[in-house]
Amino acid sequence: MNSSKRNALILALIFAVAAFLFYKADSFWGLVTSVLIVVWALIGALAVMDGSWRLRVGFVAALFLGALVALWPSIETLTRGKIPCPAYVRDRITFGIAPGLDLQGGMRLVYTVEVDEAIADKRNNFAEEMRQELAVAYQLHSGDTRLTRDAMTKLEDKVRIATPESHIIRLKFKDPADIKGKLDERFQRKFLQELSQTLGPASDEVTFKIRSEVESSIRERAVGQAKDTVSRRVDELGLREASVTTRDEDIIVEVPGKDEKAFNEIKDIIRRTARLEFKMVDDTKDFFGKVKDEELPEGEGITIYKEFAPDGIGGDGKAKSIETHYARIVRRDNETMDVCRTRFKKWAASLSVPDDRQIGFEAITEFDPDSGRSSDVGWRSLYLFKRAEVTGDYITDAQVAQDQSSGLGGYYVALTFSPVGSDRFEEVTGANIQRRFAIILDDIVDSAPVIKSKIGGGHASITMGAADPEQQLQNARKLELVLRSGALPAQITPSNESLIGPSLGVDAIQQGLKGMVVSSGLVLIFMVFYYRKAGLVADAAVLLNMLLQMAILASFSATMTLPGIAGLALTIGIAVDANVLINERIREELRAGRSVRAAVEVGYSKAFAAILDGHVTVFISGLILAQYGSGPVKGFAVTLIVGIVASLFTGVFCTRLVFDWWARGAKVKTLSVGAEF
Repeated sequence: MNSSKRNALILALIFAVAAFLFYKADSFWGLVTSVLIVVWALIGALAVMDGSWRLRVGFVAALFLGALVALWPSIETLTRGKIPCPAYVRDRITFGIAPGLDLQGGMRLVYTVEVDEAIADKRNNFAEEMRQELAVAYQLHSGDTRLTRDAMTKLEDKVRIATPESHIIRLKFKDPADIKGKLDERFQRKFLQELSQTLGPASDEVTFKIRSEVESSIRERAVGQAKDTVSRRVDELGLREASVTTRDEDIIVEVPGKDEKAFNEIKDIIRRTARLEFKMVDDTKDFFGKVKDEELPEGEGITIYKEFAPDGIGGDGKAKSIETHYARIVRRDNETMDVCRTRFKKWAASLSVPDDRQIGFEAITEFDPDSGRSSDVGWRSLYLFKRAEVTGDYITDAQVAQDQSSGLGGYYVALTFSPVGSDRFEEVTGANIQRRFAIILDDIVDSAPVIKSKIGGGHASITMGAADPEQQLQNARKLELVLRSGALPAQITPSNESLIGPSLGVDAIQQGLKGMVVSSGLVLIFMVFYYRKAGLVADAAVLLNMLLQMAILASFSATMTLPGIAGLALTIGIAVDANVLINERIREELRAGRSVRAAVEVGYSKAFAAILDGHVTVFISGLILAQYGSGPVKGFAVTLIVGIVASLFTGVFCTRLVFDWWARGAKVKTLSVGAEF
């Protein structure tokens, strides 16, 4: 036994043992990879041709078997169980090819991104940065730490920062002379790249406006980020065949299939903005205590209540409290909490709330001793600082956890902040002991606990309301998913929803598939008729090309549409064309009197340039279609790109192995490449 054969057998033995260990450890892909390497090594140990040829043949054989394994569950699905796949394989392959929306129908959702909200968020960020800069200019604050409440109060006596529109910031100075003194070159250098500045409308006011090109950039970024977030949520749900695309300011989600449960679940997950914010409650202004009785609408069930709220630590080191008021609305019979909150928000929008404050809404629950359960009965108001002290952008992890303290088995979502978020959370809580800190998710106050001490460690939690434990668990899992996938940059609103059947119809689908099979079959038969044995080799390469192409698409969890099927048919023609070029070149060299071995060498060498040129041209066209196309066009382009790569491999690399064996292994005197030879 020579050293090459011995090394190959040793390698096969090592990976056979590895395959057994992977099987015991239930590592499916480790097992598959080890078995394929065993096949590769065993072919390398054969006493046929030279070592280089055996190495290439072993690689092709392993690739062929690997493609079959990867495609096996999809073959079972596409043949409707006529070619069964073992449960062991099916349960461990998480990808596959699924029929598209035009082949089996499904649901199409269209959402519009509220880009004005994203612009308003950017405006608010600019406003906060201006407060920071002006507080430093007035020597009310120093350093890069966030402004304290005392510094903000003192700054309001110097300059008022208003945000009358989504793209406008207006500064109103108490002393007009401060306009030149405080809005110095450093201030302008920081803001005027993205904002334009004008004096007015009053002599003591300066107006900043977000530039149009910056607005356009914000709009594009908001739509792109919303699409990425929705895609992550869809992926988390395991709906691999779902498609998420954009059109202007719309996000289009297409989910093939007939699973009504999956449709409802994806709609519920997508609509969640998941904007998490932590804001301080302003109990000192007693905003609702100034609301007069005549301002309360009749018949809406809105009343004003008095409460004592915490107000920090006094000079004696003891907790202080302050009398304040809040508004409350009671849910009507047969009215949902969402509808009740909408009525409450409509009334609150009629109140004159300063630009740097906002009204929050928290659900009110009552315990029923007869049933032993709590239920939502209405909403109450909270007067909040508009500035978010901490946001969900700093969250690094969100996990469902069970509340063991109450004994009722409730659930909540435990949050973990990044180091920067942890430091900010600790700083804010340390500066606001004995004040209320509101946790707000999608504009709803989850809770407003009193800060008892500085909170380090970067942890917080979101409760799941008063639902029964099973419902709390479901809500917690959904919230965990959306927080993990990230918040949407702006709210999205449904603009269209439709359940559709197969757009092509059963007859059209069958005719399309039949056309592909018949046309491909005629091409393959012609190759055998015209090129004889070389035609058989070409046909085998084309079939291997299709197998590799389908396996690659399956690994991407591709959705097969009729344009994708057209792409498959087109790549068959391209693959056949490559083999025609090779065969014709070999025939030319044989006519010139070259030997079989020389004709194969020169034929492949001369044909390769033309094959590469044609494949690269089509590949570039596919890339352009994939980049700028959407929906069916993009599906066609992706199929075409994958087919081109597979065609180049099978047409040049794989067929060469057979011709080399004929020329150097079998040492044939003539090649079967047509009627003349």
